[in-house]
Amino acid sequence: MACTYTRAHRGMTGAMCVFTALIIAHVILQPASAKPDNLRVITDANWEDILTGEWMIEFFAPWCPACQQLQPVWNEFAEWGEDLGVYIAKVDVTEQPGLSGRFIITALPTIYHCKDGVFRRYQGARSKDDFLSFIEEKKWQSIEPISSWFGPSSFLMNAMSALFKLSMFIRHCHNYLTEQLGVPVWGSYGIFALATLFSGLALGLVLVFVADFAFPSRRLSPDYHHRKQPSAQARLRQQSEDEQEADGEEEDDEDEYGGKAEEWTEMDGADALRKRGIRVTEEDT
Repeated sequence: MACTYTRAHRGMTGAMCVFTALIIAHVILQPASAKPDNLRVITDANWEDILTGEWMIEFFAPWCPACQQLQPVWNEFAEWGEDLGVYIAKVDVTEQPGLSGRFIITALPTIYHCKDGVFRRYQGARSKDDFLSFIEEKKWQSIEPISSWFGPSSFLMNAMSALFKLSMFIRHCHNYLTEQLGVPVWGSYGIFALATLFSGLALGLVLVFVADFAFPSRRLSPDYHHRKQPSAQARLRQQSEDEQEADGEEEDDEDEYGGKAEEWTEMDGADALRKRGIRVTEEDT
């Protein structure tokens, strides 16, 4: 029994040694790039995480040749993120159009450095050593930060992000209409034109209602008629006073001209008597 137990024990020990050797070999041969936490992925849902701490963020597209060349270097640089105290991240602009508009990505790849919400655009060489020296020597301090007006959390960039999302949504709808439903391209354009027209009319109607509610017309205000009635009475009173003044002036004119007419009548009568007296005198002589 002792001999049998010894042989079984030796067999189990050998099997355990082989299993342990396989585990060690697997750990040693595992590539360093397989660490999942070294390189973070930023999306529209978690982009506000980059507003705290120090970050290096790459904006790329899978179809971009320059991005494909940079990707291995960026992965190697990400392995040093924990030692440097810097978060290394990437953003796929084809999957995150909102972030593309929020950061105004016009060229690929684009790299940003962020320190506690202050963003600077990296424009240096793109090797691992250059990235490491940029962080270790704090070369980012010599770069002028982006203005707060164009920061990713500003109102302007929020509007730009919404515009990019809308454009991507329209593109997806166009592809669905033309590829899935078989609608002609001109038909898809016509649908979007009608949708734009009706949405503009609806928006204008809503704005009219809002403006009318915020700034109601004076005719619709409850005290408009009460204010209008006294003003109308005042106008009538003023008109009657003007008419009375005009009548008074006419009477004065009539009195004046009437008096002058009487004077003229008296003068004419006196002249007539004078002339008549003269004629009588001449006849007597």
